[in-house]
Amino acid sequence: YLNQQLDSLFSQTYENFELIIVDDGSTDSTRDLIKSYTDSRIVYLYQENKGVSASRNLALSKSKGDFIAFLDSDDNWLKEKLEKTVKYLIRSG
Repeated sequence: YLNQQLDSLFSQTYENFELIIVDDGSTDSTRDLIKSYTDSRIVYLYQENKGVSASRNLALSKSKGDFIAFLDSDDNWLKEKLEKTVKYLIRSG
């Protein structure tokens, strides 16, 4: 599912984002797949398997943005997901 996820993310109408990928001890070809994308917004982090909470905490500690959105391994986003979310958060804030 990872390539479908990445494709849904890189087709967003809102493009000002960083993508922090935490590889939580995978033993498949995750690293190679991610390296096949040459987008400078990707931050790839590897850790020995520690679970979802530790992965999210690591990603949060490395993030530089004002807003956080989680894209789990089995999710895909519609093209305007980030644009609509950011607009809503700015209006509400």
